[in-house]
Amino acid sequence: MSDAAALPGQPRGTVLSGPATARAVNVLAPNASPMTLDGTNTWIVSEPDSELAVVIDPGPLDDVHLRAVLGAAEKAGKRVALTLLTHGHPDHAEGASRFAQLSGTSVRALDPALRLGDEGLAAGDVISLGGLELRVVPTPGHTADSLCFHLPADRAVLTGDTVLGRGTTVVAHPDGRLGDYLDSLRRLRSLTVDDGVNTVLPGHGPVLDDAQGAVEFYLAHRAHRLAQVETAVENGLRAPEEVVAHVYADVDRSLWPAAELSVRAQMDYLREHGLI
Repeated sequence: MSDAAALPGQPRGTVLSGPATARAVNVLAPNASPMTLDGTNTWIVSEPDSELAVVIDPGPLDDVHLRAVLGAAEKAGKRVALTLLTHGHPDHAEGASRFAQLSGTSVRALDPALRLGDEGLAAGDVISLGGLELRVVPTPGHTADSLCFHLPADRAVLTGDTVLGRGTTVVAHPDGRLGDYLDSLRRLRSLTVDDGVNTVLPGHGPVLDDAQGAVEFYLAHRAHRLAQVETAVENGLRAPEEVVAHVYADVDRSLWPAAELSVRAQMDYLREHGLI
């Protein structure tokens, strides 16, 4: 068995529904898959002494899960007053409209198409509710509309799919762009260095107790993959699927379609910088 403390980001291990920090509680959605890992983490965030809570990423359109989220909040003596989205992928956002109906909340997101209500989300926004403070951090790259939420009181950041609790994420070409993603990782690294963030509350996988280590691992991984793709192209491989078969030969073939999205984003990045 692997020592979690020796793995990138120091994952806590088994993904469970329940408290993760003083202010964040996870409700794990029943949608496990190779792409979603153990399932989508739906986060309930609130001040311990407040009756109001925020839900981040209600998850798939699954009434049992959505009602479980409301039930977990109610059991803790909370009323869900706002729904937020890290990005629009269905495993995070498909259930948002139904959840808003069940909870009577608005839905705030960067993408206007995902919003229910008049307010969106933008860089620098601070969400205040019942004494809770969440700071919106723009982190495009996985998708163009990806956001993270900085929870200063817990020295934590909720990362959606920008940083996962296990493995690495996809740069979902063409919407996702590698240059944007690298900038977003550097922005998250600044949170760990300058703002004391030490915990990652991801959209999938276990909580990470070494946020800086996780982000540094992601940056190193991306640099390594980019160098591999550049070498593959220089050696005559031109089609993205050929590059995937060469560079990702040690990765489960079921993940190759997702890897091809990242390869296409990497090849675009190399072309933009005149490297291929």
